[in-house]
Amino acid sequence: MSVLIVIVNYRTPTLVVDCLRSLQAELHSNDHASVVVVDNASGDGSPAHIGEAIAAEGWQSWARMVESPINGGFSFGNNVAIRPALQSPSPPDYFWLLNPDTQVRPGALSGLIAFLRAHPDVGIAGSAIEEEDSQPWPYAFRFPSLLSELDRGLRLGFVTRLLARWTILRRMNDHPEQVDWVAGASMMVRREVFDAIGLMDEQYFLYFEETDFCLQALRAGWACWYVPCSVVMHLSGRSTGLSHKHAKPKRLPKYWFDSRRRFFIKNRSRAYAVATDVVFILSFALWRIRRAIQQREDSDAPYLLQDFVRHSALLTADIHGNPVVPARPEP
Repeated sequence: MSVLIVIVNYRTPTLVVDCLRSLQAELHSNDHASVVVVDNASGDGSPAHIGEAIAAEGWQSWARMVESPINGGFSFGNNVAIRPALQSPSPPDYFWLLNPDTQVRPGALSGLIAFLRAHPDVGIAGSAIEEEDSQPWPYAFRFPSLLSELDRGLRLGFVTRLLARWTILRRMNDHPEQVDWVAGASMMVRREVFDAIGLMDEQYFLYFEETDFCLQALRAGWACWYVPCSVVMHLSGRSTGLSHKHAKPKRLPKYWFDSRRRFFIKNRSRAYAVATDVVFILSFALWRIRRAIQQREDSDAPYLLQDFVRHSALLTADIHGNPVVPARPEP
């Protein structure tokens, strides 16, 4: 079974080289797998850095660089590699999307392939995630909804328990299980999924693209599963600079709000998107008041409430949820 592994780089060449190094043993045990690294117009010498490492380490037989003329975002970068592969005379059976800030553990590739071969009705398989300190991060996800936004904003214990079936974060066990969506840090997609629903939606610059992709696949009859025998270590937030667990929270960029708004408008309706925004804004405002009264530590991104209001579907003129894609991510 042939596999194309796609890694999208934006100014993280050292992380990409470390990821490739971790893939070396996996590729030696699978002659039908190869890697394409897409540089998303980094402008920092990344292609030369990665290309030199590929040559120096002797990885040319299974790894190559492709340069995108623009930084169109995560979906765009993946599609730069996926599109020509699908159009080739012998397209791969599977596409493994890997973040540059990942390192694969032994058997991660073979575990996903074996699972998809054994379950022909499954279209997407995601790895278990391990943190930098080797501790497991055993979670997959439910699709965002109005109720999940209520819980995310309010942060009240008994409400979280009442809404447990709708909260986005879903704790997993050590056996495979069907889920709504898996982290795009390590996600293997069967070729037939792309045949059914097309490429990843490039109107998402960053964030919510894998959520949307898994939802479109489900609607086309392709299930998504969490496969814990495949383990990938993820240096969370290193490729975006937004979510490193030891770092002070940063202000969320405009493209995060654009992507969130697009997800709800595209997959529900504008009215539903407005409702989720109102619910989150009101519930989050209540949380902020409670946090201040109880003198709890402020761990939220700066200006989150103000930014939510400013970018809300309630106020934006963008009725279709289509963001204006920036040339590069905002700092």
